[in-house]
Amino acid sequence: MRSFPQDFRALVIGASGAIGAAFVGRLQANPNCAAVVGLHRQSLPPLDFDQEESIAAAAAALSREAPFDLIINAAGLLHSQRFMPEKKFADLNYAQMLETFRVNAFGPALILSHFSKLLSGDRAVIAVLSAKVGSIADNRLGGWYSYRASKAALNMFVKTAAIELRRTRPNAIVLALHPGTVASRLSQPFRGAEIGRAPRDAVADMLGVIDSATPACSGQFFSYSGERLPW
Repeated sequence: MRSFPQDFRALVIGASGAIGAAFVGRLQANPNCAAVVGLHRQSLPPLDFDQEESIAAAAAALSREAPFDLIINAAGLLHSQRFMPEKKFADLNYAQMLETFRVNAFGPALILSHFSKLLSGDRAVIAVLSAKVGSIADNRLGGWYSYRASKAALNMFVKTAAIELRRTRPNAIVLALHPGTVASRLSQPFRGAEIGRAPRDAVADMLGVIDSATPACSGQFFSYSGERLPW
């Protein structure tokens, strides 16, 4: 992480998931990282996208530990005990769409709103995990309506936030990142354990993309490989 200052500080949201925990572990092992804070539903302070007020409260509580040079949102939802991704129009329903958008788009949007205030005044990065299936231009298979649409909405939040942030913090970078298929609870029903990479490998690649990003990259959508993805 050569682009970050000595003793940089990092914050990982969704730290209890496979990818979030891997981010925390990788950053803790970095000798240049002075501190890593992990947030999730049971952390102190707690952060739960189902509880809107918890997002602002967590940001306020962490203002005493700011500034942060790197903020990562690794939380996401593809399926739950109540539903699986929709394969066709007939599967669409409000409950699933609302829950998916709350976790994948609305919550991260409020992270951008509240936590951007905690960024360092120098080069600083907010990275949110998106997904290649959220690319409208790349959609060739259809299906997965709520997940695709929520990630497309997330990408728009990222692009729009980057434009606003550039006016007051020109050295800040806002990125949407595609982690690839990772062996995790999210991918498990879809042969994730067989075809997915280890979370630590995906995280190493994404941190490489973050490390190489410049302010000119802000508001863009990148794969873990460094490839710029179409909206």
